[in-house]
Amino acid sequence: MQRRCGLTGNIPVFLALALIPFMCGCSTLTIPNPDEIIQKPLGTESIRVGMTKDEVASIWGKPDNITTVENKQKWSTPREVWTYHARYGAIPIDAGYLSKTQKLYFDGDNLTEITD
Repeated sequence: MQRRCGLTGNIPVFLALALIPFMCGCSTLTIPNPDEIIQKPLGTESIRVGMTKDEVASIWGKPDNITTVENKQKWSTPREVWTYHARYGAIPIDAGYLSKTQKLYFDGDNLTEITD
């Protein structure tokens, strides 16, 4: 009498399930070429006062920390503060939040102030 492992018949199913994530998103994946990376390294694209939260997030990604601050002498309403921590503090050039921690202040949906 021969015994079979219960998983042997399921291997094609497991293999197919494992490949689904790779097959679904590949058509929309864009890999930048080296020239694009040199011209616009991640985190160095400029953000400006007046941008919306969605615009900032599309350029710098999600913030490391989100808090709310209140300063009645400076603002009439509390501000949401997005903090991006420095990734590489030893970079000798200003490379956005990659070289120094940045705090972005939002009044509602709009960026109103950027500080180090």
